[in-house]
Amino acid sequence: MSDTLAPGSPAASVPAPGYPERPLRIATVQARAVAGDIPANAEQAAGLIREAARGGARLVLFAEKFLSGYEPELISSDPVTYAVRPGDPRLAPIAEACRGTGTAAIVGAAVHDGPDLRISALVFGPDGGFVTRYDKQHLFRTERDYYRPGTAGCTLELDGWRLGLGICYDSGFPEHARAAALDGCHAYLVGALFSKGNGHHESRTWFPARALDNTLYTVLANHIGRTGSWDTCGGSAVWGPDGRLIAEASEDRRELVVHDLDPAVLRATRESETLLADLARTADSPPTPRARFTLG
Repeated sequence: MSDTLAPGSPAASVPAPGYPERPLRIATVQARAVAGDIPANAEQAAGLIREAARGGARLVLFAEKFLSGYEPELISSDPVTYAVRPGDPRLAPIAEACRGTGTAAIVGAAVHDGPDLRISALVFGPDGGFVTRYDKQHLFRTERDYYRPGTAGCTLELDGWRLGLGICYDSGFPEHARAAALDGCHAYLVGALFSKGNGHHESRTWFPARALDNTLYTVLANHIGRTGSWDTCGGSAVWGPDGRLIAEASEDRRELVVHDLDPAVLRATRESETLLADLARTADSPPTPRARFTLG
């Protein structure tokens, strides 16, 4: 494992690549996090990675701040104990599970970055090495007193697939997933906390919209049970590039949703739903004028 938890530097603008040659099997997992217990949650994550690998998964996605639970007051009270840091030995079980199974993982954590706290997605490669971290760019109103926002997007490449990362509230902003699509991403992966009630409604609105808007797969990993002050709604899921729900976990059970992202489906959808191609045709056009009228 690398001894740095620094976020990756922004990628240069590049043309969209072609399609992957073969499917990518991913697992989005939901399990109850232990409040503030990073060693216990890291061990739990390692077990889930091994379980997903037995099902053939090449990549495992975890919920937002899974390593501590969604506990802003607790985390800010003692970041050394309740957030991770560069070279953190408590992450070793995750690295070992990835290395032992040849599986990549994206794990949600609060990160103690110098004087700042960040909400981050930690990326481990199939060799167990720490690859990078993505810092949440759009902070929810209840997070702004505790955390600093990230300043760059993040695209991963695995087995010919380009994967854009988001964290929870990021997915509510169409521009965030669109930036991933314009960087050639085939899927948009989001660890989150969505709660019962309005949070469930938001997730079932945002994720299919981001998928169809950009003709890419969208994948959600959510919490179950109570974490912090939130009663979460589970429902970790995968949506196809046409915005249709493909696979979904329950509201409150520990589950792994394993699904193959299929390049043939991606290609067929983008040939029938030409949103991205049509956008590219007008990308360099000046803004269209907008007429305004007052009635009455």
